[in-house]
Amino acid sequence: MPKDAMRLPFEIDEAIDPTLVTGRAGVPLAIELFRQLGVAATIDAQVAVKQRQRGLRPSQLVESLIALWVAGGDRCQDLTTFREDQALATLRGYALPAPTTVRDFLEAFHADDLPLWQAGPKAAIPEESAPLAGLGQANHTLVAGLQRGAPATTATRAGDATLVESHKDTATVAYDGTRGYQPVVVLWAEQDVIVHDEFRDGHVPAGCGNQRVLERAGAQLPAGITRIRVRADSALDPTEVLRWCESHQGAYAISADLAEQLHAEILRLPATAWQLEREDPEARREWAEVPYVPDDKDYRKDRPGVRRYLAIRVTKRQGELFADGRPVQHFAVVTNRPGDGLALLQWHREKAGTVEHTHHVLQNELAAAALPSGKFGAHAAWFRLNVLTYNMLTALKRLTLPGDFATARPKRLRFLLFHTVGKVVHHARRTFLRLTGTVQLALLRAVRQRIAALAPARAGGRALPSAAVDDDLDGLAALRGMGIDGDRRPFVAGSSHDLFDGSLARSEEPFSVAALENEALEVAEAVVHEVPNLASVFTRLGL
Repeated sequence: MPKDAMRLPFEIDEAIDPTLVTGRAGVPLAIELFRQLGVAATIDAQVAVKQRQRGLRPSQLVESLIALWVAGGDRCQDLTTFREDQALATLRGYALPAPTTVRDFLEAFHADDLPLWQAGPKAAIPEESAPLAGLGQANHTLVAGLQRGAPATTATRAGDATLVESHKDTATVAYDGTRGYQPVVVLWAEQDVIVHDEFRDGHVPAGCGNQRVLERAGAQLPAGITRIRVRADSALDPTEVLRWCESHQGAYAISADLAEQLHAEILRLPATAWQLEREDPEARREWAEVPYVPDDKDYRKDRPGVRRYLAIRVTKRQGELFADGRPVQHFAVVTNRPGDGLALLQWHREKAGTVEHTHHVLQNELAAAALPSGKFGAHAAWFRLNVLTYNMLTALKRLTLPGDFATARPKRLRFLLFHTVGKVVHHARRTFLRLTGTVQLALLRAVRQRIAALAPARAGGRALPSAAVDDDLDGLAALRGMGIDGDRRPFVAGSSHDLFDGSLARSEEPFSVAALENEALEVAEAVVHEVPNLASVFTRLGL
């Protein structure tokens, strides 16, 4: 290949263009949802940290981190580059904070004299500082807002710990030799939101304090739930956790510790007890119900429910062995749920696709693994703010985006929504965000319309300023020629690729949901008329 053919046909201009252009035009939508659901107001009310009198409010510092993470940054120092996006700062209504400002804010969540909860002979977990508990209350506000907009009546809690590797001096060594921390999260599976998290040192065993974690997670569930369930791995198997689930009338399916007595009963099962679950080229997987009653010293006459033990047998193909040298492996699940055993095992196995997926997103697609400081409290706040961001993205998908976005991970949301190119234009004391594509126009308008239509939180948080729309390629000239009344939003239902005004600071005028609905319909109809093959796109957007 000729050398010239390897080089693309453009040069990088050394001149800097001061025009307000951003490649992150969709990011402000996450901030609008954050405020509309009352989360920002809760943070300002509940998170009291020392700060300069004229500095940013706590909610604005949190908004800055959420904006950074949804845009793809994952470290405090990334704010240095992020601050250069003046167009995004204009849309948000204030300048982004410096990395040192954010680090100081995070370290304000740390306290050296907090009481300790003893998690074992050599492990203790600090209780939460008041500001960190305030972030927990903000997460509760967010979850309640999601429940208002998309109610669910069943709450399956899936609890799990994960290792966050870190080489900070304060990090401790975990069970597998990894140096770092071992936070626990409890996921509400039906809603895909984390209802509780607890940041822990790496040496704290995953099985410690899980009844306490479940109790706190239950206290964070919003109204409207009629059925409670728990599924987890063997870290939740201790007898006190099972008793707690039963005394709270909660159904559960938990991986059982394969104790010697239980394993012996599984080995005594006759061949006829085993039922085929599935067979593939590598192994045969079977299941059976085990007639096993553990000696758990629970002799209560009014003991609620009966524990069932379901065994799983995985057999390698002839001549093949597992990594431990055995041809067969056994597992077990303990449950108090009635019904078909195979269906229960499959329901329990869904945990692997929920809470483990949550850990992956937190660490690899958000910023939970990029711990910012040497202070435990700062790490705990950083992790909880990532939890808040995870839940915010879930609310964005479930409350505002089309159905096929329901399982979209952050990288897809960045590609389709957040990393939209837009130009900020000022005219007649209003700020307009002009986009470059019809699909982006329709998507961002639909999302903003649905955010505005959500019931505001009762906390009375600050609303984002109003939005106007410029939909003509010669938008400003068209607006001047239309004689639009000042009380009406400037809007031209044309086929251009411009979008809405995003002035988040210049106006406090409330949204007119009916006007936004009409505008969204008009622009969709106009674009579909000109570009017929986009009709299916707008149908899926619900326009």
